[in-house]
Amino acid sequence: MSNVLIGVDLGGTRIKSVAMDKEGNILHQMYRPTRDGDDLYWRQAAIASIHDLKSKLGIDDFKVGISAPGLPNKSHSAIAYMPGRLQGLENLDWSSLIGCRTWVLNDAVSAMMAEAKLGSAKDMKNVVLITLGTGVGGAILIDGKPYQGSFQKAGHIGHMTLDHAGEPDITGMPGSLEDAIGNYTIQKRSQGRFQDTHALLDAYRKGDDFAKEVWLASVKKLAIGIASVTNILSPECIILAGGITEAGNDLFEPLEDYLTTYEWRAGGDKTVILKSQFGDMAGAIGAACFALTKDE
Repeated sequence: MSNVLIGVDLGGTRIKSVAMDKEGNILHQMYRPTRDGDDLYWRQAAIASIHDLKSKLGIDDFKVGISAPGLPNKSHSAIAYMPGRLQGLENLDWSSLIGCRTWVLNDAVSAMMAEAKLGSAKDMKNVVLITLGTGVGGAILIDGKPYQGSFQKAGHIGHMTLDHAGEPDITGMPGSLEDAIGNYTIQKRSQGRFQDTHALLDAYRKGDDFAKEVWLASVKKLAIGIASVTNILSPECIILAGGITEAGNDLFEPLEDYLTTYEWRAGGDKTVILKSQFGDMAGAIGAACFALTKDE
């Protein structure tokens, strides 16, 4: 078995890549823009990231895991279904493209793998992870094992409905959590004023009333979604991952305030909310961890 693992996470905004050893020590990591919509670019960028890591470390023997949005096929060799984004991803044979056996996993499940093996959920049995980035993803850990359900579809928390009269998201669900806080809807939510969540938060921190209204509406809907998840699964904790969590206290403090209102805390019990230990590298690290679990 190779001593080096490479994980690549195909994010909507950036491609994150990491090389690590079997003990989970990070050897090197890098970022590239995704340029979703440019089919040729993001494929080449993913391959280039792997070659750069290989060259940087001077290795020829390694295992590869790919973290990507969508539903993987049963053999975890490709993403079988991904509507609306990264055209060309569906059924892409990564093993042939890269030149070695490559394992493919949903991005949120990948992030959960990282947190369960090495991070915030280590030694926990029942956990939910929610990724907050370009879109909103999710993953479920039950009795210490990732639960993907029938059709590999379990955990798509971003596609729960919060507003039945809202516009349909990419899966057809109206008023979804993904539409409420995912970065890809920020221009719509802000009436074209802000291009991304970073710009929205910058204005929010400067006391912009409109930015405050937009941001806190999104956080409120996230709290309602989280409270709904706790009623259904009652996990030990919920881990928040992805680029939007870099908002720090501007996310976690109002979120806690809203959860005080919406979470059912029978007997005083409350679900712990944690930030991902690995931030936006969780998907790449989890993909590498997943590759480690697979035999050639």
